[in-house]
Amino acid sequence: MDRNKLTYIARLPHGEALLIDALSGDDVVTIPQLARRFGVQDMLNAVKDQAFMASLLYYFGVLTWVGLTPFNECVLKIPNLVAKSLYVERLQESWLPDYEDRLRIQRVSKHFCQTGDLQPLCDFVEQRYFQVLSNRDYRWSNELAIKIAFLTLLFNDRLYMMVSELEMDRGYVDLSLIVRPDMRRFQALDLLLEFKYLSPKDLELTGEQARERSRKQLAALPAVAAKLDEAAEQARRYGATLRERYGLTDLRAFAVVAIGFERVVWRAV
Repeated sequence: MDRNKLTYIARLPHGEALLIDALSGDDVVTIPQLARRFGVQDMLNAVKDQAFMASLLYYFGVLTWVGLTPFNECVLKIPNLVAKSLYVERLQESWLPDYEDRLRIQRVSKHFCQTGDLQPLCDFVEQRYFQVLSNRDYRWSNELAIKIAFLTLLFNDRLYMMVSELEMDRGYVDLSLIVRPDMRRFQALDLLLEFKYLSPKDLELTGEQARERSRKQLAALPAVAAKLDEAAEQARRYGATLRERYGLTDLRAFAVVAIGFERVVWRAV
């Protein structure tokens, strides 16, 4: 039933963007106030803005009340990992519905989680995900899009405590996958990823030129190298805190830079 509720919202104008907002950042949605009327005429004729859709998800039970902002706005968030998995599955099914894609996602995500080799996953993002993202009318084209892409590919609440924007040391980890204590007997790595974004225009490249260059050539560009260094420094700093907090001995950390919706360059830290 909850899957059907999210499917209904996702099919409304800008409904998909609301699901993305709920998954991004610290997983909260802020609206001026909760809508109170959901009669037949309201469902058919009312403006389906973010406040209306978020209120509906709240009454459906797939968003929960957090409190009020200092400006008296309502703060809602995804209530738990089970509900979060439904959001992730809804976006994944919407963006990559083919059976072959689902099988490949399982293979490349498993490969990364067991070996720490990020390249097959980046290849999949370039070859499949970017085709979807570049053809959709999104209001964001930044590192949030890349983080959501990797989150939907890597989400695995059977093995991992998956945390987006985990606060530590006056900063926020973009995405961390920490093996659950009761799952440490299985073969899975603790992982941390920091994301950065550059437009091809920032590099004075066209999309075609970005696609034609090798990853080594792209990584050598000063702007890309600077972003990799910035992400790597954050990953090292946050990784040290994660190791201490969870007693991790083999945390694998990665700096990831997306160049538009064309290429992904990464570095193990």
